[in-house]
Amino acid sequence: MKPGDHAFLFDYVNLAVQNGKSIEFECVDENDSNIIHRYRFLNNAPLNKSNLDIQVNFLEYWEISEKKTKHFSWVTDFKITQKNAYEIMRGGRARWKVENETFNTLKNQGYHFNHNFGLGKNHLSEVFAMLMMLAFLVDQTQQLCCNLFQNVWKKSGSKRALWEKIRSLFTSYKFDSMTHLYRALLYGFEFRAPKILDNTS
Repeated sequence: MKPGDHAFLFDYVNLAVQNGKSIEFECVDENDSNIIHRYRFLNNAPLNKSNLDIQVNFLEYWEISEKKTKHFSWVTDFKITQKNAYEIMRGGRARWKVENETFNTLKNQGYHFNHNFGLGKNHLSEVFAMLMMLAFLVDQTQQLCCNLFQNVWKKSGSKRALWEKIRSLFTSYKFDSMTHLYRALLYGFEFRAPKILDNTS
């Protein structure tokens, strides 16, 4: 969560920090002594000005290294302690990884996730969403396991560029397999003038 989106909560936490009501601690990373983990948390904070009765537990975290400092913050309904702050932080960062590497990819890297919503009167949008997720699963598998796909993706520069190249070749050429198509993208191929099918009869 970001201060600009939750100004009241961050102001409440900052006031609690000034009054010594928050808990702060830090520790050195077990695997890398150059990384420091700094935590600040406050339990039972009001979510926002309109819902003072809704209590949340607030965790703020900094990962500090010689090169840069990363800052994150979350709310949870788990009571935060010094013993579980690390696990809650790891869970929050993993959740952001899912958001960033899955949903952001589906929205912005050529899968057109947003466009699928609202299509069809009955179940068409759900069918499109399932087909999109299936395509994403195949792509993720290739991304992990297929050297040919990895090299074509690297050469294309981005997934969006790769999808556009695949789409354009699909509409213009006949390929025996996806391997055949990927090899054409990786190594190049010879363009030939189209054979005109002229029926004058």
